[in-house]
Amino acid sequence: MTASPPAGPARETPRGAEGLPTPDELTGLLEGRLPGLLGMRVLAASPDAVTTELTVAEHHLAPNGYLHAATVVALADTACGLGTRLRLEAGTRFTTVEQKTNHLGTTRSGVVRAHASVAHSGSRTQVWDARVVDASSDRVIALFRCTQMSL
Repeated sequence: MTASPPAGPARETPRGAEGLPTPDELTGLLEGRLPGLLGMRVLAASPDAVTTELTVAEHHLAPNGYLHAATVVALADTACGLGTRLRLEAGTRFTTVEQKTNHLGTTRSGVVRAHASVAHSGSRTQVWDARVVDASSDRVIALFRCTQMSL
């Protein structure tokens, strides 16, 4: 079986005037890829912490009418992945090698926000934690942890 080529090239992390992209530049980086198609937005970003959010819509829901677990994981993983990018040298590639999510609640509407922070930053791996919350009440929907590995 022959492997198909990637659907699109990797995108470089924008580097603003001070070496860090703005939240709007990072939101633009998501366009046309899964996070952008889900409507994710970046609110704040630094090499130590990233905050992302999305407004819950019909396409984010599971058949039971509640927020789909995969939507929660995608939001948290995107925040952690953006943070990982900001800690790496330009052009360094990486991938998620492990993740765990504790789903503690759900919602059917409103804004869901992920607050990600770096827990470990080594030469080959980074570990990130994220809290996913209902933005209207700050009620925790999920706790997420992932390990990113440089390629």
